[in-house]
Amino acid sequence: MNTTKTWDQGEVIAIKYLQSKWYDIHTTNFKFWRFWEIDIIAFKDDITVFIEVKYRRSETFWSPEESITPNKLRKFKKTIEYYCVKKRIDFWKIEFNVIAIQKKATSNRVTHYKNVEI
Repeated sequence: MNTTKTWDQGEVIAIKYLQSKWYDIHTTNFKFWRFWEIDIIAFKDDITVFIEVKYRRSETFWSPEESITPNKLRKFKKTIEYYCVKKRIDFWKIEFNVIAIQKKATSNRVTHYKNVEI
């Protein structure tokens, strides 16, 4: 029996993709109770990268990218700000990325949006 949840599958795919691009994975599923969760926190080139992973198994409804709403972006921003203050990270040394994964018949389409404005 496969007990891996859909969002876990997406995160595993994203982590493998990031590692192939030389990102150092630091934390997964960082939660800030009042606002949101950051799926992956990684480091690359002296930058702390906060990554939201969106995974879709079907193209029936909406694309992974369409699920990133202005309200969600505000929550991501608050969570990132909290993390940076807690860990004493300079705000000019961070970026927010989105990895959108669309499952295809025999593979996955991975699209990496870097330095997304929030």
